[in-house]
This record gives sequence, C-alpha cells and structure tokens, in this order.
Amino acid sequence: MSHEHRGHGPHKVGHVKEVTSLANPIIKDIKALTNKKSREESGTFMAEGLKLVIDAIELGWTIRTLVYAKAAKGKPLVEQMAARTVASGGLVLEVSEKVISSITRRDNPQMVVGIFESRWKPLREIHPKQGETWIALDRVRDPGNLGTIIRTADAAGASGVILVGETTDPFSLETVRATMGSVFAVPVARATPEEFISWKKHAGVSVVATHLTGSVDYRTIDYKKRPVVILMGNEQSGLPEHLAKEADALARIPQQGRADSLNLAVASAVMLFEARRHLLSLDEAK
Repeated sequence: MSHEHRGHGPHKVGHVKEVTSLANPIIKDIKALTNKKSREESGTFMAEGLKLVIDAIELGWTIRTLVYAKAAKGKPLVEQMAARTVASGGLVLEVSEKVISSITRRDNPQMVVGIFESRWKPLREIHPKQGETWIALDRVRDPGNLGTIIRTADAAGASGVILVGETTDPFSLETVRATMGSVFAVPVARATPEEFISWKKHAGVSVVATHLTGSVDYRTIDYKKRPVVILMGNEQSGLPEHLAKEADALARIPQQGRADSLNLAVASAVMLFEARRHLLSLDEAK
C-alpha cells in the first residue's frame, strides 16, 4: 500500500494518499468499522471531528489513519494532525466529501475522521484509591446511554467505567459520538459478572448499587470511608440478584410524580455527582 500522494511524491504534510472512489479497499476497511466484529478483529475504531482527533492524539492514543475532506486541506490544525499521524507511522487520506459522507453515514459529515487503536484498562490493574469513584454498568445496551455515562463520569471526576457482562461497545460510532470525546479521557474496563465479583472482594471498595428494592436514600450513603464503585443495572431488567447481593449498600433515588423510574444515564449522573458532592465536602473539611 503506497502512502504517497498519487504520482506526485510526498505532500507537504507527509505522505498523503488521495482517494475519490468508494470502492477503494482502504475505504471499505474503514467503513467496516461500523461493525463490532471488524472493530474487534482490527483493534481499531472511528472518531469523527477535528476536536476529537486532536484530543485523542494529545492524550496519547495511537492513530492509524487520518481522513480529511478536500475542504479541510491546508487548515493549520488539520496539517498539524496529519504531520503527527505520519510521524507516528499512520496513513493520511485526502478524500472527496462523497467518500467521507459514506464513511460516517452522514449527509453533512465532519471534515476530519481518525481511526484509532482501541484501548481497554485491564481490570486487574484497577486499584482504587481513597477518594476515587468508579462506575460499573451491568449489561448496558444503549450506545447513547453508555456514551452519555462516559461523558458524565468525565465531568464528575470519576476515575473510570467498568462494563459488566455483555454490553454495548464503547468504541461504536454511536457511543463515541455520545461521549463527545470523553472516551479518550476516561479509562474503560470490561469483566464478566464473576470477574467483577472476584475483583470487588479484593479491591477494598464499597459497592453502592441502585436497586428497585433499595432501602437506603442515595443521599445518606457514606461515600467517604472507602473508594466507591457505583453499580448500575441494565436498562430493562435492572440489577440481577447475584450482583445485587454483592453490594455494600442498595440505594434508591426517591421520586415523585407519575414517573416510576429514571433513564439509566440520568440515574447514573445523579449518583456520580452525589458521590462527587460528598468527596468535595471531605476535601473542604481537611
């Protein structure tokens, strides 16, 4: 595979390949990243937009391919990211708007797309410290929920997200969009329920689970004694009994009005910011 600008030698930002055909095999490989199987086999995923690409590169994520539309050519930040991509051994593609629309499946696409290597935090390397909050999600299925929770965990100063069981992919295009770039800032781990339970027993954490039968008002829980793992159940079925019984506290978020439940991402936000409020008051007391 040549990395050279077609027939004209190196471009000023490095080796750039110009692509206008949707049938190009590189484009086909990139488009295949909309499938989970292709992402897992290649160990890569797609992020749209110059801001996300800059954030990812600045945070040390490995970029394999930078794609930009002709309209973005010559813009200083695009040129800088192209140069950094080439310097790290990546490929730079200059494409038509038709091609970038096809890649992102959008009629009005972002002008820049990055293909990055996926990065998982090994569960065995997570050793929560005093004052840290993690959030564990049991079988989260909705990409919008997962992306919003990763973004919220970032905003609330949480240390990371642990995905338990069969969950939606944090590196899907829909999830990455919903994180607004926080997928690059928040460590994400994955575990079977059995691995999570085993880890919990040795990690020195307090697991606070939201549950329909929760007897403790979420505002009265002590988030200060030990590092906290907030455990949230699946959107439809909630938390299964084998996980609920491992919790150190079963919490409820009191509700009034006709709604009898909250959206998973909203409930996660309530819990994350409540933990943050307690920890901030602890810092202020010191």
